[in-house]
Amino acid sequence: MATKQDTETTLERQVVKPPPLYQVALLNDDYTPMEFVVAVIVEYFNKDHETATQIMLSVHRHGKGVCGVFSKDIACTKVEFVLTHARKAGHPLQCVMEEV
Repeated sequence: MATKQDTETTLERQVVKPPPLYQVALLNDDYTPMEFVVAVIVEYFNKDHETATQIMLSVHRHGKGVCGVFSKDIACTKVEFVLTHARKAGHPLQCVMEEV
């Protein structure tokens, strides 16, 4: 004979982790013009001209500049947009995403 306790369903509380975030960064090269890098940051990362210039200088001086932190799908899309735009313009600019 089943007791009330046997028939009740016990729900376990599961801890749901938020999805990982990814930073999107531009990498330095010796060929892509600085003005082009600034324009890409303004267009694809919605930064003002001054902030975009600071990120570009980080790329130039340190080899890498972080443009933003996004969910995986958005980061991947931004990388693809930047790479496609750079290739169409004839520049070897590299854009990468890294898990934070």
